[in-house]
Amino acid sequence: MIGKIKKFFAEVIVELKKVSWSTKQELKNAAWLIFVSTAFLIVFIATTDFMLSKIVGVLIN
Repeated sequence: MIGKIKKFFAEVIVELKKVSWSTKQELKNAAWLIFVSTAFLIVFIATTDFMLSKIVGVLIN
């Protein structure tokens, strides 16, 4: 059982060495892209919600 566990972790280390890790700058750029996209989506949803609630309010009254 111990041998299987050791083999598993040895294989995990080998596979992790094959991974193409992002650079610090790539991670920063991706984080900013996500931040800007999320902010845009928040503004879009809030504006749409506000406009639709006003339209529905006018139609009901």
